[in-house]
Amino acid sequence: MEYNCKDFKVGKCEGEKIVDGETMPLVLNPIEPNNKNDINSLLEYLENNKDWFDNMITKNSAVLLRGFDVKNAQNFNDIVEVFGWEDIRYVGPAPRTHIYKRVWTANEGPLSEFIYYHHEMVLIKEFPKKVILYCEIPPPEGGETPFVPSFRVTERMIEEFPEEVEEIEKKGLKYTFSAPSKNDQGSMRGRGWEDAFATSDPIEAEKRAKALGMEMEWLPNGGVKTILGPRCLTKVFDGRKGRRMWFNTLVGMYGKDISSAMMFDGTEIPQNIVQRCEEIIEEESIQFKWQKGDVLFLDNLATLHGRRPSLPPRKVLVATCK
Repeated sequence: MEYNCKDFKVGKCEGEKIVDGETMPLVLNPIEPNNKNDINSLLEYLENNKDWFDNMITKNSAVLLRGFDVKNAQNFNDIVEVFGWEDIRYVGPAPRTHIYKRVWTANEGPLSEFIYYHHEMVLIKEFPKKVILYCEIPPPEGGETPFVPSFRVTERMIEEFPEEVEEIEKKGLKYTFSAPSKNDQGSMRGRGWEDAFATSDPIEAEKRAKALGMEMEWLPNGGVKTILGPRCLTKVFDGRKGRRMWFNTLVGMYGKDISSAMMFDGTEIPQNIVQRCEEIIEEESIQFKWQKGDVLFLDNLATLHGRRPSLPPRKVLVATCK
């Protein structure tokens, strides 16, 4: 599958990597700088090349549109809607605000905190295939959205811990997570269960949680503890070269105040394995500096992503698609 497309020019960005022969992210610029880079031209280019563009996301795992005049959430929503991908409602601990149609704020937790690498909604039965991010206000320092080719983590963990990976894979993973009743904007995991399940009725919340593959235990303070499992350690998806993706949130939830991760039968996972996995994920990460108007398409089945701490202001919006 070739990169050549008459409406886009392949560019470069600081931090890109070649992984298994593919450039990550694939940067697509206007054919001529400052000419035909307006939003209407971009929408026309995307409409004319929908299938090709979709294939590039799968092939390269990440595609970055850069140099186009994407001004606001409305423009971003128009880009998302060109493709006809079905919307999927976010379910998870991150506090978010609805902005416009399919567009939401990304995690509104304090900018001083690092949001750890994850596949979006990896713990839910139905998760998005694509995560699309738009930079409206780039931060003056930090604030990158690093991403990781997930299969590389699996390959390296199998190389270093073959028996342990096999055991965890066989037994599956069990996670617990505690959430307050109301949103706590002071925490990157401060989304309350009422917002997450779109109801203040505990019985209805339990029903909706069960449909998503969760069990719930109510806490004396009105919060809830969710229990999820068994969940996979790795997963293979069609059309991605048979790669085993590190499709879990083991490192992100292991040994935290409000969350835990272990084997489904209750066996603890040795700390040195989790620590080494964290190191590998960081070593394999790909980082680039946001520029105003950037739109990043991530294959959520193939990449983990996170957020570096940053100085304000930073405004990155998100849409998730089936």
